[in-house]
Amino acid sequence: MAKKAAANSELSGRRLGRVLTKMGKITRDQAQEALELQKSKRVPVGQLLVELGYCTHDDINIALAAQAGMRTIDLEDLDLKEEVVRMVPAEMANAYHIIPIAHDASTNKLTVALKSADNFRALDDLRLLMGFTVDAVVAPAGQIDHAIDRFYGEDDESLASLVADLAEDESMADFQEGDASIDLEDEMAMANDNRVVRLLNLVLLQAIKDKASDIHFEPFEDEFKMRYRIDGVLYEMIPPPRHLAGPIVSRVKVMSNLDIAERRLPQDGRIELVVGGKPVDLRVAVLPTMFGESVVMRVLDRGNVNLDLEKIGMRPDDLETFRQLIHKPNGIVIVTGPTGSGKTTTLYSALAELNEPTEKILTAEDPVEYDIDGLCQVQVNTEVGLTFAAALRSFLRQDPDVILVGETRDLETARIGVQASLTGHLVFTTLHTNDAPSSIARLLDLGLESFLITATIEGILAQRLVRKICPRCKEAYTPSEDELFMLNLTPEDLEGRQLFRGVGCDYCNQSGYKGRMGLFEIMMFDDEIRDLVMKQASTQLLRAEARKRGMRTLRQGGLMALYDGLTTIDEVVKETMIED
Repeated sequence: MAKKAAANSELSGRRLGRVLTKMGKITRDQAQEALELQKSKRVPVGQLLVELGYCTHDDINIALAAQAGMRTIDLEDLDLKEEVVRMVPAEMANAYHIIPIAHDASTNKLTVALKSADNFRALDDLRLLMGFTVDAVVAPAGQIDHAIDRFYGEDDESLASLVADLAEDESMADFQEGDASIDLEDEMAMANDNRVVRLLNLVLLQAIKDKASDIHFEPFEDEFKMRYRIDGVLYEMIPPPRHLAGPIVSRVKVMSNLDIAERRLPQDGRIELVVGGKPVDLRVAVLPTMFGESVVMRVLDRGNVNLDLEKIGMRPDDLETFRQLIHKPNGIVIVTGPTGSGKTTTLYSALAELNEPTEKILTAEDPVEYDIDGLCQVQVNTEVGLTFAAALRSFLRQDPDVILVGETRDLETARIGVQASLTGHLVFTTLHTNDAPSSIARLLDLGLESFLITATIEGILAQRLVRKICPRCKEAYTPSEDELFMLNLTPEDLEGRQLFRGVGCDYCNQSGYKGRMGLFEIMMFDDEIRDLVMKQASTQLLRAEARKRGMRTLRQGGLMALYDGLTTIDEVVKETMIED
């Protein structure tokens, strides 16, 4: 190993072709051929050498390691110890394609073998998730896969077994979160306990794998609950023992760089991970409650987000109408709906479509959920006076074409948004209202004058998310009269139509649903709607006029999704209002 380390230090920083030549894997002529080919193909030299059949992927990975000054090893020459390998849980080894090979207890340094030198994010995540000092070497991919299969192939460590193991630990049971006299060193030691670390990592990896949007840790008087929110619905997991509340919350705080000694005030933090090659952000919110600190982690899978208007689920006619709105030269476009209804995704998709080199786009958000190239994004910080209104006022001096204000919460923000639209800017913003017509009443309630509303607003989009029927356990059925009554339907309304439901399977965790889709309601402003707003007409009158002018309501959109066999009666009833 020492010889290889020395050899690699000599090759460090050299061009890949030169490294491979020095290693005897290719000739100079073959390296030159690949370089010439690269001028026309514009792909990495290593990929071209593999395509030409001059070397293997393993050769390239070992050469890249040498180029980066990293050691390379042959796992077949090592006697891997089970107790060392087991220091990293199976989920993590599989997610990051690594195998631990040595551990120094005095310095807590873990040496791991990687498949490629560019997997440095795995090292960062190991330091963050497991608390190790990490050293890395590179080994052939096949050897790492074989070692993972050998040590983890029949791995039976589950959440249930870890929870049971921790429940029996008497030293953990002595720790009570409410005990003000607890020593911070003891608390830190428990937060870094290998089993607590493994338990939390298991929870996080499972949540990301199941595409959960939120993870909840909730302390109560006699229990400590862990719950996931998947497709808008909370599911309870195996609850850990009550005395684990403190160590788990402390572990989360350590990972998100929060103050573990502060238990009286709310705290917000962030954890950045790369799981399975995908970047994942965890937004952490800690809240003191009667029985300890409650933690909610919002999972933002940046690798999974698809910011494309074509993919958010609008019907073709709604999509055409919304595209007309977002391509207006100026005015205000409002997206409305409750928290978690997909407003941010819709607005980001609209901005992604407008994101051209010719457009200057500024956003003020709380928080900035996704980083998008080409957009100037500002994180609102009320503690230092950077409110939506303050950011928006500064935006007007930045020569923008399009502005996004995360939320219109007060009259000042609304007035500056109006001013921006009147001076030739297109402004996107959100409100929290039940449907599109009721947004007018909300703006009037904030104190915005009706003539300013009519002069600036171009359209309002209301939206909801409903769960989609699982495609693997979907079955046709005949609804009962009670179910039809919830939607004001009669059996005659269903003539020639077939409704569906999910019976529950492993794919959908027995819920009958998999994924979500949007329901949309677009209220376009024309002269008649503007006249009604000027006269401060009621929301009912506005809704009736908008429907006459072709607005499809949320309930109508829900019925269409129902008839298309995409969702169920329960979902439509839950997310939409009865129409007058």
